[in-house]
Amino acid sequence: MDHPRYPFRCQKRYSVTDSSPEPTQQAAPDAETQPPARKRSKWNPLAWMRSAYDWMMHYADQPNAERALFGISFAEASFFPIPPDPLLMVMGAAHPQKAIRFATVTTVASVLGAMLGWAIGMFLWDVVGEPLVHFYDGEEVMVKIRDMFDEYGLFALLIAAITPIPFKVFTIATGMMVSTGADIGFAAFVGACFVGRGFRFYLEGILLRFFGTPIVAWMEKWFDLLAILFTVLLIGGFAII
Repeated sequence: MDHPRYPFRCQKRYSVTDSSPEPTQQAAPDAETQPPARKRSKWNPLAWMRSAYDWMMHYADQPNAERALFGISFAEASFFPIPPDPLLMVMGAAHPQKAIRFATVTTVASVLGAMLGWAIGMFLWDVVGEPLVHFYDGEEVMVKIRDMFDEYGLFALLIAAITPIPFKVFTIATGMMVSTGADIGFAAFVGACFVGRGFRFYLEGILLRFFGTPIVAWMEKWFDLLAILFTVLLIGGFAII
């Protein structure tokens, strides 16, 4: 019973032998035991390729992404060295439901760019065509392309349209060779461009349409290896011719 004169009597007394466990605090992890974050030098090619990939992933959601894809696809078929495949794959992986549409944009723009390349070789060879071909390996390239046309005919253009071989060199060379009597016909040229470029880009578009999300995860996991492989294919394409 509580007593007003002895308020301490209502207080709970604890024994010195009370064995109630006291809460323990977990020790914070020692920062020194944590492995340092892996950083790449800004001069590392993989570092700037990763930065370009991150930029494209961000750019895939921008309103003018399709315009950029169209412009790169058009330019690559006539004078630009970088193929549109990386941007197409990033955009298609980010929006699988639009992957077929992106493939269509890439194909149409690439064929239109091939027509420009043909016109450069046909009408502007001395002013524009020859300097461009020299930039991509000079006169030896034209000799090899002429030999490929003599051996494979229209299939040489199909091979260039599908594989990493620089397509722009073939489009310019095809227009230039009209004046030498090696004309395969403009209609056949456009048809071969549609078939070759369409096969390549629609194949990528179909894969992205059905496997877009897993492809993004796969690209993130194996980015370094894919970047090295892309570089090898790009350089190898130039080395072939």
